[in-house]
Amino acid sequence: MLISRSDADRMMEFSVRCVEISRTNNLHVKAKTVAPLTGVLLLGAALSVILIALSIHYGDGMSLLATILLSLLSSLIGLSNKWTLSLPKRSVKDTTVPRGDVVIRYPKGSFLIVRCEEDVARELYFAPETIHYLLSHAPAYRILSLIGTLMLMFGVIFLANAQNILQLAFAGAYMLLNAAYWIVAALPSKIHWDTSCFKVKPQCLSDSEESKGYPSVNKTFTQALWKVIVVTKSIDWVKRGEAAPDTMAWRRWLLDAKHKASTVNTLSKDKFPDVTTWEVPNWDPQQHLKELLAEQAVEDEKKASVNNV
Repeated sequence: MLISRSDADRMMEFSVRCVEISRTNNLHVKAKTVAPLTGVLLLGAALSVILIALSIHYGDGMSLLATILLSLLSSLIGLSNKWTLSLPKRSVKDTTVPRGDVVIRYPKGSFLIVRCEEDVARELYFAPETIHYLLSHAPAYRILSLIGTLMLMFGVIFLANAQNILQLAFAGAYMLLNAAYWIVAALPSKIHWDTSCFKVKPQCLSDSEESKGYPSVNKTFTQALWKVIVVTKSIDWVKRGEAAPDTMAWRRWLLDAKHKASTVNTLSKDKFPDVTTWEVPNWDPQQHLKELLAEQAVEDEKKASVNNV
């Protein structure tokens, strides 16, 4: 929600972005009150009023009953399935915990580094969220489902006995409403959710471009991997996420990259005064990997020749 899938799809190949997420208050993530879905709700209510007015105008009782039943049906289904989202929180807070920085690797070889406290990482990425339903009593839910089914059946029967012009009006209203729901469902999720309890602040690297998100653009996956190590100062995530081959050359390269990243200034604000900037050391990760791979190839040939003797 904070970093939507559409934002990730727009990231260039082998690019690296960095953001810092922090909590601003103790409120919960919830659906926005004023959002596209609210417009669809008002559209549905307006269409119901129009259909009721047309039924009264044409003096069609069957159409009037169908409109009332089918309109109340959607409200009943919405009430029976109403829920609130509860993100997990750490219950024991009297202990010192490490940071909860997260590295997200996308299919195009791009990376997103999320710098945050462990509590934020727990809420957004790791611990499973909990959904609290307004109607948690199973028998009551079944009774409401039964009532809804009966309302649907009688609503369809009443509509089948309505005048043709009102049946056409019903068809047009439901086609319009269905199209509106499809359009809303295709919109990015961040438009529907209120995440004001979290603050997202962009960070960048010293070679980042001055564009949205301050991406660091790279030509190869190795260069992108190196930039992430510069920010995280760690290679444990590389092993856990299988972001690099598990060979002797790559293991040596990762150790060298971690050492190089730890010997430079961690923070600077020379390029973008208002944005935290991470210094990238003057080191060629691609060339260094090439040399290590060549050394491993020679060692493998020696081992093979010894085994063949």
